[in-house]
Amino acid sequence: MDMKERAPMGRKRWFAVGGILAGILMVLGVMLYFMIIALGNRSAMDTPKLEEALHYTYFSETSANGMELHVLKTKAAYVTLETINNNVTLTNKVGINGGFFYGNQLLSIGVVNSLPVNKEIGSYGTGAENVKYARGTLVWDGASDALSVQVASKASELKVKDHTRFWAQGGISMSLGSDADWVQQAAVENAPFPDDDRLRSAAVYDHAGNLYLVVSKTKGTLSIFREAIIDSIGDGKLIDGIFLDGDGSSQLLSSEASLPGDNRPVVQMLRIVK
Repeated sequence: MDMKERAPMGRKRWFAVGGILAGILMVLGVMLYFMIIALGNRSAMDTPKLEEALHYTYFSETSANGMELHVLKTKAAYVTLETINNNVTLTNKVGINGGFFYGNQLLSIGVVNSLPVNKEIGSYGTGAENVKYARGTLVWDGASDALSVQVASKASELKVKDHTRFWAQGGISMSLGSDADWVQQAAVENAPFPDDDRLRSAAVYDHAGNLYLVVSKTKGTLSIFREAIIDSIGDGKLIDGIFLDGDGSSQLLSSEASLPGDNRPVVQMLRIVK
């Protein structure tokens, strides 16, 4: 008698449990659906737009020697240096790659208001010096809103009016005002692989105080890259500039273009923030 009564009760329990599980799965499915919808709306509405409130102009040029350049034209006051340890195109930050590096160590000067941008790393590779060589360093003096290229080994050697209001990016001198001597100066500064066909990047400025952040999409020697910049940028009014890290590190991101180099991470970038 008891066994006959227990069998129907067991089936009822299983039906009840099954109904409860089905209900739970249905609720979870509805929740998942609305979560997907919410995430989709957030990515569309809440992710900052790259071009929002930033002062720059993007353009690309193919020079007479065939090198394709992608350029962000801005003012130095709208730029800062920032450690990213990522590929520029994955940062959601407008700008280009910065100086030379090894691992997580920054081997080029990279300072903002006298503070090295990679200072968390310790005492070496912070951005306080151009490691091993005195090299061309692009310096923005905020007090006079002026750009210059200064050859220096350490950030402490740089000359500015206000050491609490400037930035400095190390690289290799382009010597735009000295066509006869630029190759020799680049050699003195130990420019990497000058005669190889590689992706290239640079920062140059003109008489009106415009700063051009330049990345090539095609490969070429240092000489071809320099020639392409002179030919295509600044309407013949460029003053000077520096070569930045190149090859796979040549990276650019804006709302108009995304150049990842060879997809490697870089330590530091020149970022447009205003």
